[in-house]
Amino acid sequence: MALAKAITVFDVYDRAKSGQKMDEKDWDYKVIPQTAAALKKKYGIKMDKKQIIPTDKEQINKLFKAGLEMLVECGIYCIDTKRVIKYTEEEVLASIAAAPTSVMYGEGKDAVNLSCRSYTDSRPPIIQGGPTGAPCSEELFLTIHQSYAQEPLVDTIVDGVLQTIKGNDPVPNSPWEIAAVKSEAIMVRAAQSRAGRPGMGL
Repeated sequence: MALAKAITVFDVYDRAKSGQKMDEKDWDYKVIPQTAAALKKKYGIKMDKKQIIPTDKEQINKLFKAGLEMLVECGIYCIDTKRVIKYTEEEVLASIAAAPTSVMYGEGKDAVNLSCRSYTDSRPPIIQGGPTGAPCSEELFLTIHQSYAQEPLVDTIVDGVLQTIKGNDPVPNSPWEIAAVKSEAIMVRAAQSRAGRPGMGL
């Protein structure tokens, strides 16, 4: 028996074209909730609303097993092809084992080390600041992002999106959408430079 290998982008692409056909509503309203409910019952998972991150090792183990089983059982839904991308348990575990445990985010003096943390880790988490996909006006876009970049607590920026570009609606799949995306990147970098942190991760 061959050892499972980590999944590549080519594997995902092929399976997105050959996986089981399924309606998106069936996926959203039948497959996911029904599977989640069954696994919650199977593993006896109960949420403690007073504790967002579980620290009980037995509960953590149950959550991992249930999550792994749910991924293998349900796969991932591809909206573009309306097919389900499936993985075996061995492939999932091989991909987890092959995943990097840390990565440098940003560059120079503004770079931060994004690494795996456990609930007992004493290191502070990476703080990402920004409008995070929220629409911003052209007039205020740069200053909004500068206000995040100049906060010492913020490590990286998650940018917003332009409501308009030169007064035009950045309609998807249009030249205005391309112009808006380019302008967003340029202005966020300018905002970071104005805040004295040009190398922040974006």
